[in-house]
This record gives sequence, C-alpha cells and structure tokens, in this order.
Amino acid sequence: MNRYRRRTLALELAMIAAALVVGFPVYVLVNLAVRPTSDTSSPISPTTSPTLDNFSQAWQQGSLGGALGNSVLVMACSVVIVLAVSSLAAYPLARVTARWSRGTYLTFLLGLVLPFQLAALPLYQTMRDMGLLGTPWALVLFYSGLQVPFTVFLYVGFLRALPRDFEDAALIDGCTPLQGFRYVVLPMLKPVTVTALVLNAVAVWNDFVTPLLYLSGSVQQTMPVAIAGFVGQYVTDWNLIFAALVISILPVLLVYFLLQRSIINGFAGGLRG
Repeated sequence: MNRYRRRTLALELAMIAAALVVGFPVYVLVNLAVRPTSDTSSPISPTTSPTLDNFSQAWQQGSLGGALGNSVLVMACSVVIVLAVSSLAAYPLARVTARWSRGTYLTFLLGLVLPFQLAALPLYQTMRDMGLLGTPWALVLFYSGLQVPFTVFLYVGFLRALPRDFEDAALIDGCTPLQGFRYVVLPMLKPVTVTALVLNAVAVWNDFVTPLLYLSGSVQQTMPVAIAGFVGQYVTDWNLIFAALVISILPVLLVYFLLQRSIINGFAGGLRG
C-alpha cells in the first residue's frame, strides 16, 4: 500500500500552484466580462453586481454573429481539406522508399522552415487576381496550403511506426492501394488525425494577421479581427472586449467537451506512435 509521502505533498502543491497560474487569467477574463462599465474597481476584485449586458452589446456592436459564422466556415473547410490532402500525401511518402519519395518529403518539410511572410506579397497578388480578396474562401485556400507541411510531417511519422501486415493482407486479398488506405490504414490513423485536427483548428481559429490582410476593406471578418475592432485610438471598452473573448472561446470549449475523450485518446495515441 502506497504511503502519503512528502514528495506526494510537494507534487500536489506544485499542481495546485500550476492550476492557479493557469486559472488566474481565466478568472480575470470572466470577472471583467460580467462587470458593468460603471465599476472601476480592480480587475482582481470580484464583481459584486454581475451583468450579461456586455455580451449583448459586444454581439451587436461588433457584428459577432457574422464573424463567428466566418470563423467556423474557414476553420471547418480548411481543416477538412488539410486532413484529406495530408493523409493521402503522407501514405505513399511513408511507404515508398524510392528517391523521389524522400525528395518529395523533404520538399514538404521546406514549408516548416520557410516563413510564409516570404510569399505574403505574391500570395496576396494571386488572391487578388483570382477575385478572392474580401471573401472567406481566400482564407480557406491560404490555410489549406499553409498547414499541409506540418500535418504531412505528423502523418508520415505516425505511418512509419505502423506495421504493414494489415495492408499487405488487404493487397493479397485483391484491394487496390487506395482501397487498402481507405479501409485498413485510415481507421488506424485516428489518433494522429485527432491530434492534427485539434492543432490545425486552434491555429486557424486564433490567426489574426491573415484575416486582417485578406479581408481588409470588406464587411467580412473573423472573430479575432472583430474583437480587435473594439480597441479604439482614444477609448477602449475593456468590458466589451473581454465579453467578446468569452464568446470567441465558447465554441472551442464546446467542441472540446463534446470530443474530450477522443481528443485525449488521440494525443495519447499520437505520443505512443
């Protein structure tokens, strides 16, 4: 039977301290989001008369409904395209040992090394020539290319650790390579797929610079750009900003709680792989 030792107490105190460090900004965020604008007390002090008016005002003044819809559309389309393209590209790169396979894989990895700012101007001109500026589809196209190298890197590493026995058995039974990937390999990629889904979704959802660049001058905007609109040159209503931040966080938290078990198993399986 394990005894309660000083080391256990120290670990518990360390975890409590870490939880307080992580939870303190969340407390300040929610505390200011429900605080009336007339209350000028310290952000740390609890709000004595909480209100939900900040959320309704932020929703109306910042047009958060349209921004939320654009963010969901861009994130969903981009993640689906990235996962589909990356998994299909990573399969031959991980299984074929020819020189072209290694060279193509290294080409993909260049996308991790080179910053996208190097191609910012050509990409902007390309989007303009295609007539996509000011539309969410410009962001979908941009993220679909930007996130593929990192996702291919994740898939290739996971595929190289998977045994080929099931694939070989499927090929012997008459499956084509594409059928073997769809019915045999793809189900085994669930751990790394969930990991890639979470990482890509968070990256797309939180991006600020790209929507500001490609949607500038139009009524279309995403949540980070809409929230930044509350910051004025002379006056800034922080209560509305924090309320808008809470609204922006809620969809991500909802998805996390609905897929909590799959996300945890996906990260654990990805690390084991």
